[in-house]
Amino acid sequence: MTTIAVFQEARAQQAAPLHLDGPASPAPWTRYRDWNRATWDNYNTLAQRERTPKALGKPLDVATPIVGDAKKGQDLAFSRARGGGCLACHVMGPRSLEAPGNAGPDLSEIGDAGRPDDYLFNYIWDPRHLNPDSAMPPWGAHGFYSREEIIDIVAFLKTLKTPATFRNTLDDPAKRPLPVENRDALDPFVNPAADRIDTGAALFAKVGPSGKSCASCHADAKAFAGWAVRMPKWNAQAGKMMGVEEFVFRHAKATTGADHPMQGRENTDLSVFLHSLSNGRPIEVDLTSPDAKRIYEFGKVLYDAKIGQFNFSCADCHAVSKGGNKWLRGQYVGDGKGQMDHFPLWRTSRGSGEVWDIRKRLQWCNVQVRANELPPEAAEYDALELYLKSLSQGMPLTAPNIRH
Repeated sequence: MTTIAVFQEARAQQAAPLHLDGPASPAPWTRYRDWNRATWDNYNTLAQRERTPKALGKPLDVATPIVGDAKKGQDLAFSRARGGGCLACHVMGPRSLEAPGNAGPDLSEIGDAGRPDDYLFNYIWDPRHLNPDSAMPPWGAHGFYSREEIIDIVAFLKTLKTPATFRNTLDDPAKRPLPVENRDALDPFVNPAADRIDTGAALFAKVGPSGKSCASCHADAKAFAGWAVRMPKWNAQAGKMMGVEEFVFRHAKATTGADHPMQGRENTDLSVFLHSLSNGRPIEVDLTSPDAKRIYEFGKVLYDAKIGQFNFSCADCHAVSKGGNKWLRGQYVGDGKGQMDHFPLWRTSRGSGEVWDIRKRLQWCNVQVRANELPPEAAEYDALELYLKSLSQGMPLTAPNIRH
């Protein structure tokens, strides 16, 4: 878009009537019923980034040489019961179970690497002593494993002296074929979310309590082509960055009188419809205005922020220098680019499937790293959405899409 076009669109959007009283989602926010119900109040969230206890001033003292139960250590390392286990990120010799990950180094010969026993113990207990930017959780300091259990894990690591062998290429993360998404995302027989385009279109034409519909003012919905790829955008009326879903709620409430809160069925259906109108258009969020620049920088801070009991950041999983374009067990984790060109989407891993917008995906990531999530309209999600979308700048939108 030209500078003039950006300015004209910004003026039009700022003039759009908005319902600004109260939150855009159900309040107080409560987590989805079928998600993990635990809370992690002692650890950082995206909004409160000083909760997590700092690493102790020095590594723990541990008697060496370490003599533990290597069999118990192997069972702990291979079990998924404590946050995924070591195999999620590491190949661990010929005894590795199927489909280990490679986000971390291959530990198959760690027993011959010359690492002191107390070094191994403390790297597992809390790697922040040795590498403040480590992507590995503080397994002991954050309560995943006890001191005695980590001693057993070290005893197991000391037995690893033989390169891994794999039954087939699917088990070898270095040779495992990369996943290719080539399904026809707009075929309702393939992607149930595609049916929601028509549902959203019907809502667009439905008369609300005020006697008006969206179509009353926007007779040709195709005029919205190119709108979703430029969201989120700073909104001066609201004094915040605003994505498609929050704008739908606040604008519909102010004009048609319809109540479509974020994460409700109608809000998601309208989001699917409005995104579909921009299919094939390149993502082009504004990064030039002073407010956009400020929020972008905040989003970058949040992308690198360590949160939750796992002490993970977005970058820990998605930066190419860390977990990006690597495997967590049998799940391929893409880098930051290309994460935003396919929302809303059909999430196949959720039972029979669910339609998710980007805010629900961000909430899910928070809960998966054992951090309390925020309401979907939170300013932190606004900033993170803008930053993530900037990484996909220029990529064509295809929505609703399909992902596992």
